[in-house]
Amino acid sequence: MTNPSLPSLKTRQAVEILNEKGIDLWLTFVRETSHGGDPILPVIYGESSLTWPSALIITRKGKRIAIVGRLEVEAVRATGAYDEIIPHDTGIAAPLRETLVRLDPQQIAVNISRNDVLADGLTWGMYQTLLDILATTPHAFRLVPAEEIIGALNGRKIPVEVGLIRNAVKATAEIFNEVYDHIQPGMTEKQIAGLLHDQVQRRGLEYAWSIENCPIVNAGPASAMGHSGPTDLVLERGQLLHFDFGVKQQGFCSDIQRMLYFLAPGETQPPPEVQRGFDTVIQAIQAAAAAMKPNVLGAEIDGIARAIVTKAGYPEFLHGLGHQLGRHAHDGGGMLGPRWEKYGDLPDRPLEAGQIYTIEPSLFVPGYGVVGVEEDVLLTENGVEYLGEPQTKLILK
Repeated sequence: MTNPSLPSLKTRQAVEILNEKGIDLWLTFVRETSHGGDPILPVIYGESSLTWPSALIITRKGKRIAIVGRLEVEAVRATGAYDEIIPHDTGIAAPLRETLVRLDPQQIAVNISRNDVLADGLTWGMYQTLLDILATTPHAFRLVPAEEIIGALNGRKIPVEVGLIRNAVKATAEIFNEVYDHIQPGMTEKQIAGLLHDQVQRRGLEYAWSIENCPIVNAGPASAMGHSGPTDLVLERGQLLHFDFGVKQQGFCSDIQRMLYFLAPGETQPPPEVQRGFDTVIQAIQAAAAAMKPNVLGAEIDGIARAIVTKAGYPEFLHGLGHQLGRHAHDGGGMLGPRWEKYGDLPDRPLEAGQIYTIEPSLFVPGYGVVGVEEDVLLTENGVEYLGEPQTKLILK
């Protein structure tokens, strides 16, 4: 007997979440998904495309129904995720309407969200099409956002997902360890990035985000902090070297930052201001990790780390403390962040067991460069578990 597919496991988990949230039915409505389909599709369907208008339906009573073009019936069956497959030939309106009338849900959750990109996959055009299909039924007035369902389903990683992310974190650590000894003063940021690219290609892996800035490499104080790619800036002794790097392995990502310091002539240890900056970041990570428990708000965790950095005399870092991690480096849902306009309500969403977060405070040491360390952690009922060996000491070269 073959093991159940990941979409099969996740759709079963979705039934549990629908019951928890008290929502009768969840509808994912898509078309031509090879041109940018709903971001939740890989979770509940897999990586294959759906061509014609399709409806994936999951109910709190355990029904998992796919209404798809007839030519895609076998592809849907192969996922093992849907126990009722309804084909259509000339249009989806009639079978979708008939199915909803048969099920008669009081709430139909659809994929719209103001704040969570992963829960906002229903396009405006498909939304209008859905309203047209439901116009002669009472169901047009029963649509509600599915963001709570999607946030829980994507965020609460099941054991197989945790294992795959753990493997990606392990591969990232191995790549870091492989390249450390090959980095020399006089190399450019681009040359240093090339060392990591070589390892990714040799291992047959993918990048957790765009290759143009994966890894982010910051050599010394003149390097631009943020989501920019490596440049021709040359690494010199007496400077910090910062990496932000992740891989995608078997569909799941890592996202890790690491710090090195290249000793200047005559130095046997980093200058006090460099060590102090590094120690402040590590203290912020450890304090945040220690405070992470289910039902604590992400904004509260962000505030703990942010206060450590600012009380040490550094400017406030202008980004969130951490984000969820999974199939994407930025995996949607609640986050560890401040209550800033750009984050909407995401920082006020309670943490849940099974979620995987990054913790990544940062600061700048004038004359030396960026200090940023990032760890990937699994939230359990009792606190967090690091998915890899955390960096607690500055690597000296």
